[in-house]
Amino acid sequence: MKKALILGLLMVSGISLSAQALTLAPGESAGKRLYREGVSASGEPIMARVGAAGMLLPATSLPCVNCHGRDGIGRPEGGVRPPDLTWTRLSSTYGQQQINGRSYPAYTEGTLARAIQEGRDPGNNRLDPAMPRFVLSMKDQHNLTAYLKRLADDRDPGLDADSLHLGTLLPGTGALSEEGATVAAVLNGCVARINEAGGIHGRQLRLTILDPGPDRASAMRALDQLIDKEQVFALIAPLAPALEADMAARLEQAGVPLIGPLSLQGATQASREIFEPLPGLREQMIALANYATATLRVLQGPTLIAYPDEPGQRLAAEKLARYLQDNAWEKVRLQAYGATQDDLPLGSRSVFYMGSSGGFSLLAERLQTAGQVPYLFAASNQVAGDLLQVPSGFSRRVFLAYPFVPSDWTRAGRLALTQVRERQKLGGEHAVLQVGAFSSMMLLSEGMKQAGRDASREKLIEALEGLHDFDTGLTPLISFGPGRRQGLSGAHIVTVDLPDQRFFLVAPYKPIAAMP
Repeated sequence: MKKALILGLLMVSGISLSAQALTLAPGESAGKRLYREGVSASGEPIMARVGAAGMLLPATSLPCVNCHGRDGIGRPEGGVRPPDLTWTRLSSTYGQQQINGRSYPAYTEGTLARAIQEGRDPGNNRLDPAMPRFVLSMKDQHNLTAYLKRLADDRDPGLDADSLHLGTLLPGTGALSEEGATVAAVLNGCVARINEAGGIHGRQLRLTILDPGPDRASAMRALDQLIDKEQVFALIAPLAPALEADMAARLEQAGVPLIGPLSLQGATQASREIFEPLPGLREQMIALANYATATLRVLQGPTLIAYPDEPGQRLAAEKLARYLQDNAWEKVRLQAYGATQDDLPLGSRSVFYMGSSGGFSLLAERLQTAGQVPYLFAASNQVAGDLLQVPSGFSRRVFLAYPFVPSDWTRAGRLALTQVRERQKLGGEHAVLQVGAFSSMMLLSEGMKQAGRDASREKLIEALEGLHDFDTGLTPLISFGPGRRQGLSGAHIVTVDLPDQRFFLVAPYKPIAAMP
């Protein structure tokens, strides 16, 4: 009885026990897919007429969601202001007014169909020519109209009156288990810190961590579980290299934002949904190349790019090679390389290394044994654990890219991270991953604050796009934009005095002017 009374009070007070996705009828679900993907329930392709000439294009290339957003409200872009498509606004009995000032009556199902298919409003005025005119069957039009009537109620999962549900993928076993545990500790510490301060707009944060498992298939199942079963609102700082070729497409399909340093270890995943606080491997390698071009006599080569034989690393190596060649580097060679491999090409003036830390010192030892002491370039997060094993003959010939250095840390930033470390019993291990996870949580918090109490995934994305010179207290200032998802596009360059184990900053952070 007492339990039932408590449940009843919760229901009366409007407090939701869990965030559930809106239940849609089959026709409404079909309309939702048409709205978001431009796909017909029949499986037949949908076409749209574009421009004054009525050029036919597939609707999949310009679905409604592209301009009107997942919430239907529409945001200005490229001088075009898409109207609000929520049914309350469309069917208002007070009439409507276009941006150009022309008035017209409220929409009905019939006049809405004419607007979608012929580009005319209820007053028979032509709509903006930028709007496609879709060629729809009666059933497709009925489904789309049915969904538009529910659009305003189709709230994003993972967000309810008193909680915000986040998710991530972090390995609990295998080669990256230590890194996974470190990131998990930072995220949990940040969640506790935010919740103790009252949450975000009164919502307490909840974090679900799943192990991506040993391979691509298991990682995809874990990602699907977070999105479909756990129904998280957003992903935060995952560590799942097996998904580097699949993550972006899956997030775009589900409309789930992700904030985290995905490309630290390999290929950049370009997506509207993905925001990276730190420079990726590509950006760090290009920063090293730019420093070497300006400071060291290395352009004439030969130059070797050594990388592990993995798809993401191979792609990053190929892009680096093209960048070097486009910037007057000569005799650039790529070589897949493993820690147990002895057949390493010799005679290089410069070596760019990509891979695990254990292979870095072995590569240096083999080069020195062969009488070779070239310049070595690497990203600090890939080789930091092995750096002091490098032979002393490479002293001040090793150059590392760092996303941040101690001088970037403000007093407040250092204190906040220290408190998280002490709470979670962490040391300074995997510092780049720690700062990446901490910065991701700061960006998530700021984005949700700016999105407001009536937040949505779309509003979070817009808020993050609007962040410029955001101060994490631990990194250079971070900026995003409508076409920019990498918060930092350069790196500090540091060289190492190996006998004394001292680090020297030789080039401070500088954004890369042009990316390949």
